[in-house]
Amino acid sequence: MSSLPTEAITPLSSALTHLNPRQRLENTLAQLATTNTQLKNADTSEREISAVELIEPIQRINEIMRPHGLEFELSEETSRVITRVIDRESGEVIRQIPAEEVLDIAERLEEMQGRIISIEA
Repeated sequence: MSSLPTEAITPLSSALTHLNPRQRLENTLAQLATTNTQLKNADTSEREISAVELIEPIQRINEIMRPHGLEFELSEETSRVITRVIDRESGEVIRQIPAEEVLDIAERLEEMQGRIISIEA
C-alpha cells in the first residue's frame, strides 16, 4: 500500500514510545516529510526517456497484446503513443486513441505555434 521504504518507518516506532500522542504525531509527520523530500529528489534525478528507447518496449507489448486486439504505435511526428483496438477476425481498426482527427489538429496547432513565434520575432 505505502511506497515508503521500511527503513524510514522502523526507527519511528522505537523512538516514539516515550513521547505523548501529539509529540508522536509531530515527529512522525516531520520524518515523513523528510522521506517525501528524499523521494522527490530521487525522482528529479531520473532522466527523460527518448522516443528511440520506447520502440523496443512497445514492440514487446504489441507481441503480447495483438492476440487480444490491441496495438500500440509511437507516432514519429509527435512522439505520442497511439493505441488501436482491432477486430481480431477482420483486422479492421475499431477505435484509435487519439483519433486521426485529433492527431491532425495537434499537428496543425504545433505548426501554427511555430508561425506565431516567428511572426512575433
